[in-house]
Amino acid sequence: MYVGTLSFDLLLGDVHSLKEKRSLVRPIVAELRRKYAISVSETGNQDLHRRAEIGLAVVSGDTEHLTDVLDRCERFVAARPEVELLSVRRRLHTDED
Repeated sequence: MYVGTLSFDLLLGDVHSLKEKRSLVRPIVAELRRKYAISVSETGNQDLHRRAEIGLAVVSGDTEHLTDVLDRCERFVAARPEVELLSVRRRLHTDED
């Protein structure tokens, strides 16, 4: 069993309130969950209106599939015009860790 995680640090565009932030972040989280069948959530910077941290996890029996899903998720977030991807942290774990 393999577990892969990604943590995205995002800078949001012209956002002036936490309500506006939610209107940008929630659709990204929902689309990732729907499109890739992964666990995903806003995991940090929840009190800052121009920054967001989104974390996701994928479980697979195959490292190639795991890497492919993580790559597609990263490309999906990076392609969103309403956010600037500041950094991505990727971790791969095995059941032997």
